[in-house]
Amino acid sequence: MAKTATGIDIGQRTSKVLRGHVKGNTFAVTDFAVAQNPGGTVETGWQALELGFKPAQARVGVTGREVNMRYTRVPRVPDWQLRKLMRFETEEIAGQSDAAVASDFNVLPEIPEIEGEDVVLLAMARESLLEEHLDGLSAHGGKLDAFSPNAVALYNAWVHYGVLMEDTVLVANIGHENVDVIVCRGSDLLFARNLTGGSKLFDDALKERFSVSAKKAEQIKTEMASLEAGASFTDPNAEKASRALMGPAGQILSLLQSTVMFCKSQVKLANLKLDRVMLCGGGAALEGLDSYLRSALNVPVEVFDPFTVVDTSALDPASAELLEEHRMEAVCALGLAHSGSDPDAYAIEILPAKIEKQREFVQGTAFLIAAAVLAVLFLGFFGYKRHQELGTITEMVSRLSSQVRRVTGVDTNTRGLLEENEDLSVYAERLHATVGSGEQLYRALEVIDESLPRDFWIEQFTSTWGADEDWGVSRDQLVPIIRVQGRVREGTEAPSVLFEDFAAAIRKNLPDVRMKEQLGATGSTFAIALTTLAPPDPETAAAGDEDGEGDDG
Repeated sequence: MAKTATGIDIGQRTSKVLRGHVKGNTFAVTDFAVAQNPGGTVETGWQALELGFKPAQARVGVTGREVNMRYTRVPRVPDWQLRKLMRFETEEIAGQSDAAVASDFNVLPEIPEIEGEDVVLLAMARESLLEEHLDGLSAHGGKLDAFSPNAVALYNAWVHYGVLMEDTVLVANIGHENVDVIVCRGSDLLFARNLTGGSKLFDDALKERFSVSAKKAEQIKTEMASLEAGASFTDPNAEKASRALMGPAGQILSLLQSTVMFCKSQVKLANLKLDRVMLCGGGAALEGLDSYLRSALNVPVEVFDPFTVVDTSALDPASAELLEEHRMEAVCALGLAHSGSDPDAYAIEILPAKIEKQREFVQGTAFLIAAAVLAVLFLGFFGYKRHQELGTITEMVSRLSSQVRRVTGVDTNTRGLLEENEDLSVYAERLHATVGSGEQLYRALEVIDESLPRDFWIEQFTSTWGADEDWGVSRDQLVPIIRVQGRVREGTEAPSVLFEDFAAAIRKNLPDVRMKEQLGATGSTFAIALTTLAPPDPETAAAGDEDGEGDDG
């Protein structure tokens, strides 16, 4: 069974927490909680929650002004090079904003109109926002899985629980102060973004029109106002309220239209045409909003309700009733829980710097330390046992040397041990060679990473055992040889000079290296073979000896 995960969406108006797991083609909800957020901040949103369960493996949604989502078109490069590119872009943006940010990225599904390139979605969030969420999660005894943009959570909810066709759909989650939107073509994500706006625009318009409090304005919006075309009103205030909502409705319309335009420019899809619009979130409940947008956009506009196919049978009656009341607001929480439960879901997993370092230590450094400790213990025990055996054999030979018959038996045993020692010696030599190969691989990777010209990239990097007579390596004394194949970006100026500098940097930083390099005839490809484990060059060794003798003299 898929792991159980918790999706948490702290909004300016309500905080939603949904827990469950993927179950076949649906999602089984096991716990749900919602609370009003009186202060409209992250801190008050967490404080308002009263949970009867621990939000373990929590995937927390982030949105708003402190979250930035960018799109970059890059050549199809290896994963390590893509990570490096995204790290540089994140550092550049963090430097411009003068604030610490955490980030993660993922490649969008392949887009047929874009050949030879990938579109990368890079999401960044301020560390200060993540710290606020961490404090709130800790207060409820929760454990963080990752932070994820609400727009990505909305995509997971749509692609797994929406009605998919081979058309282009815009899905909008209208919150109180933010609108999270995605544009999909079939099941493929084309664009995801968070926008500033939401149902607060309607509340502010009614507050100004009637000079009332925010609470009263929301009541008027819910009970009296309507955006239905040609609606008849028996109450003059209802008609006045409905007219007051036309301006904010136009702003919501502009946000959705700008999303399509921004998608065209960012992802370079000039012929993109919208076929459907789906609405969810608390703001989507406004009467007549769907028909208003349908008329303005001239495409079908419907409400997106994923809970029609979600399994809620495990909820207690009170929680089930609560989810029924807030189902339109809980869509992002569902998407967050799904992405945390399904390892194959499209994911953006943002982690604060301190948590990322802790996980890297646990998953990498701690494992290496444990492996090294176990290796030392094994070798110590192995040496101790062999030392004991050697002492026993020596004592037996000394005591039984005068007894010919028993000497024969001792001789046989001794020969067996000698053969075993020879096998162990060969094994030890192999271990030593393996360690040398790993050290060579590490040093070569480090030097190449530091020296590789900007417009060069690596396509193949291998380490194999081989021989090379030019290096004095015979076939009965194979050594690990690293072979690198790469390409040069078309249009690069003076590739041969850059390649010579690159090769010189490798030789400088690997003084004991034996290397062969070759730049393709067209300057678009290159190949390098190198090893630091070959016998020393006789001419180099002789020159070193002469220098040493001169120093002694």
